[in-house]
Amino acid sequence: MLTYEQTKELLKEQQQEQLLQYYDQLNEQEKEVLLRQISNLDFSLLDLLGEESGGERGKLEPLGAVTIDEIKERRDEFYAAGVTAIQQGKVGAVLLAGGQGTRLGYDGPKGTCDIGVTHPLYIFEMLIRNLMQVKNACDAWIPLLIMTSDKNNDATVAFFKEHKFFGYNPEYVFFFEQEMAPSVSYEGKIYLEEKGKVSMSPNGNGGWFGSMQKAGVLDKAKALGVEWLNVFAVDNVLQKMADPVFVGATLQSGCACGAKVVSKADPNERVGVLCLEDGRPSIVEYYEMTDEIINSREPDGRLSYNYGVILNYLFRVDALEAIAGKRMPTHVVEKKIPHLDDNGNLVKPESPNGYKFETLVLDMIHMMPDCLSFEVDREKEFAPIKNKTGVDSIESARALLEKNGITL
Repeated sequence: MLTYEQTKELLKEQQQEQLLQYYDQLNEQEKEVLLRQISNLDFSLLDLLGEESGGERGKLEPLGAVTIDEIKERRDEFYAAGVTAIQQGKVGAVLLAGGQGTRLGYDGPKGTCDIGVTHPLYIFEMLIRNLMQVKNACDAWIPLLIMTSDKNNDATVAFFKEHKFFGYNPEYVFFFEQEMAPSVSYEGKIYLEEKGKVSMSPNGNGGWFGSMQKAGVLDKAKALGVEWLNVFAVDNVLQKMADPVFVGATLQSGCACGAKVVSKADPNERVGVLCLEDGRPSIVEYYEMTDEIINSREPDGRLSYNYGVILNYLFRVDALEAIAGKRMPTHVVEKKIPHLDDNGNLVKPESPNGYKFETLVLDMIHMMPDCLSFEVDREKEFAPIKNKTGVDSIESARALLEKNGITL
């Protein structure tokens, strides 16, 4: 940790002296916390401000998928291979749960949100239920690695303990915190969120593997024999994780990773599409697609860029380790950032007032040599909860859960 004088000199070089403006008002413990935070800041992120985000895309080409019909034909074969891998302890599940339920109008970790109607049904509970189905079918516990954040870790761990892990074996559940990145103003000044605390936010869902490594959780998973990691987001309550059919298909394909995808509902659906970029797997976001790409069709009339990702990926661990030393693309994202003003008052802006720095799991796909595109039925596996009402909301997820026989 840097001393006060060293910190002062560093901040002067970086033109970030505002971080020490309330230092004299802090007690000794608060001073130590602030100096440690500043010592650990990655100031190189500030160099990204003003750069063109994303840059030029390479040559894009369509990427087909193992279709639902093809999967039905080979289901027994895929299932058997997947069950064997799970029983041998080769598959771990990684739950990305670092976010809060702010957009849902809920104050707390998103996974602790109750979506039930006649009885409590928590998002975390629903995901554990889905994983327990695999455990029961394979008669084997799947290591569950849960990524939290500095802002919700204690509440998340306490919630799981309070609810006795919803019946899951706690010996196979491992929590780890996501690394954080500073939040900055439009002028590039790092914000304070308290007089003795730098404004930090989780570094995006692409930081999961690096965070897992640094926390020592990857070593624990490997000690259990894990060779594949199925990473998925907290907000899709219908998804199947460690799905033996998906696992078996990916293993048999020989690919370094697999991605669950759904056929687009219409050409303009706002979803990232799995494709090839310069011959490697990649994901092109809806806002990056030209009209020509959006409306391009195959001879049979199917959309050429047809398969949207649902953030459910299976990665071979050694393939992830091979890219671990490479710097991932960092996205500069406009956000509403609570911060202290010049008078030391907390401001909660109603519109974006600065930037956060995020890495994205979709960029990891492009770093892989190949990827199996695996189509699933959206009505059975895709019920994202991002908004309070309307599209991709608690309301829409409830409707899909009921359609799948879940009592709310």
